[in-house]
Amino acid sequence: MNDGHARIYAAIAAIPAGRVASYGAIAARAGLPGRARLVGRLLGETPDGMRLPWYRVLRASGQIAMAPGSRGFREQSRLLRAEWIEVKNGRVPLSRFGLDGDLDHALWGMPDD
Repeated sequence: MNDGHARIYAAIAAIPAGRVASYGAIAARAGLPGRARLVGRLLGETPDGMRLPWYRVLRASGQIAMAPGSRGFREQSRLLRAEWIEVKNGRVPLSRFGLDGDLDHALWGMPDD
């Protein structure tokens, strides 16, 4: 595994429970801006035995990338909801649950107004 791939896997592994990140945000955090598709490809090629919170990675819009109604879509929705992440029509509000969301919400869990 090359260094860039290892950094992508490390960035995915670092997404805390209850938060999500876009493919592009993961690429940027790994030092590979503009390589969102590489993130998606590597998620599909995760080495055997490596456990990643793959379900916390979404499209830039907050949308689940898998086809609505598919087994993977349902599994990703279920895993996100198990972490109290809001999923509505296959989309997560990144302003509330994204790594770069509101700092007060991230630190203190301030209720929405």
